[in-house]
Amino acid sequence: MSALLVDETSAAPLSALMREGSRIQHTAAESSSFMEELLAGRVNEQGYADYLLRLRKVYVALESVGRDLAAADPVAAAVHDAALERLAAIDADLTVWAPDGGAVESAAADAYVARIEATRAWGGLYAAHHYTRYLGDLSGGQAIGRLLDRFFELDGEGVAFYEFAEIPKPKPYKDGYRARLDALDLGPAEKIRIVEEVQVAFGLNQALFEELGANLDTYRR
Repeated sequence: MSALLVDETSAAPLSALMREGSRIQHTAAESSSFMEELLAGRVNEQGYADYLLRLRKVYVALESVGRDLAAADPVAAAVHDAALERLAAIDADLTVWAPDGGAVESAAADAYVARIEATRAWGGLYAAHHYTRYLGDLSGGQAIGRLLDRFFELDGEGVAFYEFAEIPKPKPYKDGYRARLDALDLGPAEKIRIVEEVQVAFGLNQALFEELGANLDTYRR
């Protein structure tokens, strides 16, 4: 995030820097053709299953690295919370969307996983990916789950990914999460490094959507 000068970040809350510093990348990821078609109900079961299979690879890495780092790194420990973990929910959903099992070859998912694994070098980098995925899951994810339930007449099945049984009130949880980020004792250069990694994380998410978007003709519903 080269546009941010070091002296401008010295007193700025980290959570605000993360949000504002990634606004462009966030918007680009949300406006991908695959996501637009999914939210309009025009992606079939195979398309959504392929999306979940890619996400599974990402969350295997995210949750494994998080558990390892949280034990020793104070920045990772500030955001890590087992109540957020999504892997079991993804596996439950895949029994609905891909009951015969399945796997995908995905260069985008593999690149994403490699980047998450590289965050073992410092918990601040991991926190950037944790923030990007889990706060997104807690925010827009709820609406996506309701749309899928309606489009596919699921009667509540196959959307566990968007349900956080241990977090009944997302807003106060997200407020507390941001407060923990803001309370971290980090210098301006460290804050900038985290924001830059948030930008990378959104770019990796967008690459997943672009990869899926290339198959939209196959996924038409």
